[in-house]
Amino acid sequence: MKVAINFNKKFNAMIEFITSNLWVVWTIVMFCCLILELSSGDFFVTCFAIGAFVSIFTSFVLPFWAQVLIWALCSILSIRLIRPRLIERLHKSGEDRVSNIDALIGRVGTVIESIEPDGSGYVKIDGDEWKAVSNVTEPISKGQKVEVIGQESIIVTVKPV
Repeated sequence: MKVAINFNKKFNAMIEFITSNLWVVWTIVMFCCLILELSSGDFFVTCFAIGAFVSIFTSFVLPFWAQVLIWALCSILSIRLIRPRLIERLHKSGEDRVSNIDALIGRVGTVIESIEPDGSGYVKIDGDEWKAVSNVTEPISKGQKVEVIGQESIIVTVKPV
């Protein structure tokens, strides 16, 4: 019986602390949203973090139901007004944006394993090693500079510079 009473006192004290310090709850919500954004990267969850940030300041003067309402309103406004501008700034180059292995075309690297005319070797470009083939008839020796002229899957096609 004493354990149950002691538990109730602690639980009530915890609830009282949370209700009197709702700014802590909103801060936790904001940081959780920002951490979740790291896994998505599309600025959608960031908008909920913005709503939670605004709710931190309202938690000192408004009741909880009003804080939730302001959080929802600010989150929706962020999705409609801020997110499109963030995405537009991130994708300035539009659809011409190259990534991954496509970004290697035109780059210069160093041969780290000789490339035979009908075989393959390896090149190092910006610290990364790539399997490489060449369409020239003579071998490309180790240490020689090459330019990436194409790619197929994860194999780059190179030519001597």
